[in-house]
Amino acid sequence: MLTLFIDGERLDVRSGSLLTAALAKSSNPAARRSVSGEARAPFCGMGICQECRIQVDGVRRLACQTPCREGMQVERLP
Repeated sequence: MLTLFIDGERLDVRSGSLLTAALAKSSNPAARRSVSGEARAPFCGMGICQECRIQVDGVRRLACQTPCREGMQVERLP
């Protein structure tokens, strides 16, 4: 198990998990908001749709292609 933070929420996830799994386990599974304000969750799971864009340690990433690391700081994009 390892610990990471999504918008300050502490989450313990299995080692080897992708950030999409951590988002799904969090209190808010959305990765970002659309221009109209709708919550957007990961969709395709293979990096094509871009719906899982997040910020990890200050860098934009795709949650479906980013493995979880101990202590990573994840922020949802507006």
